[in-house]
Amino acid sequence: MSVVSQVILQADDELRYPTQGELRGLQGFFQTGEQRTRIAAVLSENEKKIVQEASKQLWRKRPDFIAPGGNAYGDKQRALCIRDYGWYLRLVTYGVLSGDKEPIEKIGVIGAREMYNALGVPVPGMAEAIRCLKAASIELLSADDAAETAPYFDFIIQAMS
Repeated sequence: MSVVSQVILQADDELRYPTQGELRGLQGFFQTGEQRTRIAAVLSENEKKIVQEASKQLWRKRPDFIAPGGNAYGDKQRALCIRDYGWYLRLVTYGVLSGDKEPIEKIGVIGAREMYNALGVPVPGMAEAIRCLKAASIELLSADDAAETAPYFDFIIQAMS
């Protein structure tokens, strides 16, 4: 849920107008809007490049994942992993755009962890994959944009650890 929605819903629940503090918070949120949309644009426009680079990094670090018997062995399994990387990158953009980690949590981190455990996918390996996605994404962003984006990746990494 966006910061704007949160303020409105909380004020409505309490049958009041937004407080001055809440309005200042919204003002800050609006002032960072250009940065948040720029970050989301860079990530979405470079999804393929980011996912490919993150995959290369992960396979270098963990060749056992793509070796016979590994969870990403074979074209089908590898394609499923790459699909998931794109999904997590998209979750990060949702968080960046909303200025909140709640969309990441609500849309899928909790359920994804349970699903990976049920399928026998090593969850620490997924955390490592997200670290690789973070590194590949950060390379394309300015220092300020990278600092704004990193906590969203870190939230997913922590949830997978």
